[in-house]
Parts: sequence; structure tokens; C-alpha cells
Amino acid sequence: MVLNPIINEKFRNAFEHRCLQLMFDGYKAIIFENTLQLTWSENDISAELHRHIKENPLRLKWKVSSNVEENVPKNIPRTRGFADKYPRIDFRLTSFTKNGEYEYFFEAKNLRQNDTVLKRRYITTGIDHFVTKRYPNGSLIGYLLEGGIDATVKGINRLLARDNRQSVSALPSTYFLSN
Repeated sequence: MVLNPIINEKFRNAFEHRCLQLMFDGYKAIIFENTLQLTWSENDISAELHRHIKENPLRLKWKVSSNVEENVPKNIPRTRGFADKYPRIDFRLTSFTKNGEYEYFFEAKNLRQNDTVLKRRYITTGIDHFVTKRYPNGSLIGYLLEGGIDATVKGINRLLARDNRQSVSALPSTYFLSN
């Protein structure tokens, strides 16, 4: 039996909202516990966020599983070293229903207001990987370790403009994971 496409889309949207809620709750827990260190690598921050996602009772209530550093298989020729060519994404959250599996992905990047190298990495290994569908549906997270949100977004937009690319629009600050 095939699920009505409208109902399927409602399930998918509800699942994606839950994934975002779990991420935001994890971030709030890190801030509340004051465990975040601005010297941490992005994998350190992601590991701490993942711990809080796993401990969130809503995750169990909503029947969402999560893991980090997930390979996203593509049609890659199966030759020696092929697994190293798989795209890897920082977070994968899934939920199963009787009609299938829903997946939602998060890719995370460290950012500093005055660090062009990190902003460029945010674009090339973050934005570009979603735009080109190397990573499927999901969200890009910026761990803002130093500086202001607006100035950092403007810096990213300047780099995109230099590349003759469309700008990123700033989300309300409640959507940013910053210090």
C-alpha cells in the first residue's frame, strides 16, 4: 500500500521538525551545563551534541535513532579504497514507520567571524554538498565560536558574491548555535 503523497509529506515535515527540536534541545543542554569549549574541534562539539540528543527522552518517545559520522552511500565503483570516497555527514537521524524510513541529516562546521578559511570551508564542504545533493535532505549547522552572527553571515555572503553565487539568508538568531 502506498501512502498518500500529502500524508507522506506531513509525516516527513513532522519528522524534520522533531530532528531540529532534538538538535536545539541538545545545544541548550550544552549551554546550560556550560560544557562547550571554544577550542574544541567541530567533531568535539558534534560528539557533545550527539550525547545530548541520545539522552533526550523525546528521542525515544518519537522513536528517532541517531548516529554521527554517517556514510551516505552513492554509486561509487567498488574498487580498493571505495569506502573512503563515500560522503560523510555529521549527524543522521532516522525514524521508521510501517510505510518506510525517514532520514534527516545535519552537517556541522566551525565558524569564526574573522576567519575566511572557515567561512570558505562552510561553503565548499557544507553549502555546496547540499546544493549538489552530495548530502540529501537536511540542514547545515554553523558552530559560531567567535564573533557575531550577522557579521559572520555577511562574510559568508561576501565570499558567495565573489563566486557569483546566491547569498545565504540569515535565520533568526535562535536558529544559530553560538557562544
